[in-house]
Amino acid sequence: MAAPETALTERFQTAFASAFGEEHRDANPIIRPSQFADFQCNAAMGLAKRLGMKPRDIAQKIVDAVDLEGIAEPLEIAGPGFLNIRLRTDWIAAQAAALTGSDLGVPAAQSPQTVVLDYSAPNVAKEMHVGHLRTTVVGDALARTLEKLGHTVVRQNHLGDWGTPFGMLIEHLLEVGEDSAEAELLATDPNTFYQAARAKFDAAETEGPSADGSDFATRARRRVATLQGGDAESLRIWEHLVGLSKGYFHRIYDMLDVTLRDEHLAGESTYNDELAQTCADLEAAGIARMSDGALCVFPAGFIGRDEQPLPLIIRKSDGGYGYATTDLTAIRHRVRDLHADRIAYVVGTAQELHFQMVFSIAREAGWLPESVEATHVKIGSVLGEDGKILRTRSGSSLRLMALLEEAVAKARTVIDELRPDLSEDERASIAHDIGIGGVKYADLSTAHDSDYVFDLDRMLALTGNTAPYLQYAVARIRSISRRAAAQGIAPASAPLVENAAERALALELLQFGPTLVQAGLQYEPHRLCAYLFSLAQAFTGFYEASPILKETDPEVRAGRLALAQLTEQVLVEGLAALGVNAPQQM
Repeated sequence: MAAPETALTERFQTAFASAFGEEHRDANPIIRPSQFADFQCNAAMGLAKRLGMKPRDIAQKIVDAVDLEGIAEPLEIAGPGFLNIRLRTDWIAAQAAALTGSDLGVPAAQSPQTVVLDYSAPNVAKEMHVGHLRTTVVGDALARTLEKLGHTVVRQNHLGDWGTPFGMLIEHLLEVGEDSAEAELLATDPNTFYQAARAKFDAAETEGPSADGSDFATRARRRVATLQGGDAESLRIWEHLVGLSKGYFHRIYDMLDVTLRDEHLAGESTYNDELAQTCADLEAAGIARMSDGALCVFPAGFIGRDEQPLPLIIRKSDGGYGYATTDLTAIRHRVRDLHADRIAYVVGTAQELHFQMVFSIAREAGWLPESVEATHVKIGSVLGEDGKILRTRSGSSLRLMALLEEAVAKARTVIDELRPDLSEDERASIAHDIGIGGVKYADLSTAHDSDYVFDLDRMLALTGNTAPYLQYAVARIRSISRRAAAQGIAPASAPLVENAAERALALELLQFGPTLVQAGLQYEPHRLCAYLFSLAQAFTGFYEASPILKETDPEVRAGRLALAQLTEQVLVEGLAALGVNAPQQM
């Protein structure tokens, strides 16, 4: 099976070589979908500059040289030199038939890569809030998509599990008891535990240090030093804290149906033993230097508002390390030990400058070769209806679990009303798929670097570019298939592609492979969402124009059923690449 753009590109590039010389074979035909035909070749303008000819004359030479026998109808020159391409319906039908029972047109990766994907990254002993939704959902969709394309994905959940707060958390845990009800809050309500520890710390700070150093704040600071120094007891308690938090993270990940597991955890603590060496190596290479008591790197091209070189501090004046040191050490590990060909950081847009500087330093140090692509997949914010960062009425960050539970509950209310005939378990499962799928899809269908307004009513609507609209399309096809089977109707071996609606649907189906490739290459799941929505709309048009079970001609009926079932396969596979489940019925 050949995607239309691939087949056309090969034919046009052969024509370029024939008409203008072999040196022009590599010219981009610029094949794009067109409102005036199926596709348009826009190469004439670019070639005109290279050849010093009028675009329309170039277009005519291309028409004379290109061989589209069996693929397209005769070309039409439009405007200054555009070439309108209308594919032959029998060619579309043959390509659609090749999709059946295959990889659905997804090309095998010619050069499979190892892609290290850094995403989610919550903080130990803190509640996951709505800000973690997008980094988790977008990252997981990219992981699934890249794996479907044949790449090896190394998931890295860069937990915030190290640093100053752990002194107060450990001391608080010791005070309340490791087996106490308060300690168990870490697995259910971590914010309450964290805030209790913070309240003790702040109160001790207000009162001032005690003469014997027994106050909570002094003990917390002392505990940080012993923890970072490798004290066995401190490390044991720290591991207990992390373990309790893992239980909470897993509840969120299970609720969201994401693929992150314990083996993907690679928190800040992972790199603790290498931070000193990172600093020493950068200093020895002359890349880092002391400035105002801190060890800094001043990567070329980064200037602050004062027009002075912008520093990235890798060792603080008190000897401590920060995020930059950890990120530089992590990028070194990911190239050297994980053998990354590509690294993607699914992190908020606010970190753009930080990652630009980290990438620049890592390349200068030789830790990030030019052959390894490093990308900051910038994540925008989730907004409330007031256009501001989504928060609770009290102004605190909205709990992610509360948001997800609300989405499922809202979906369940609708399911209970519309489908009382289903069992309790069936309604619960459908409500979960619709509620969680709606939230995830709303996130994924927006360009990842854009902000969007969180609106549950819109997310769960059965109309528009929503998960329920796509899920309903799948459920409708499955219902048709069940009724067909009950009537003894089997699908044909190949889909029927004859009338305009069948042709439009089949042409959409052929775009699945190319769309998935671009979504993975550009780290843009919203491309796949837009495609699936367009496919579902094409199916609606087909379903209205081409009766299936009511069709009296058995061959036509079987061919249309095959086309519908192929559409179901592509929709389900596309939704799976996004991490969205399609329930059997709705």
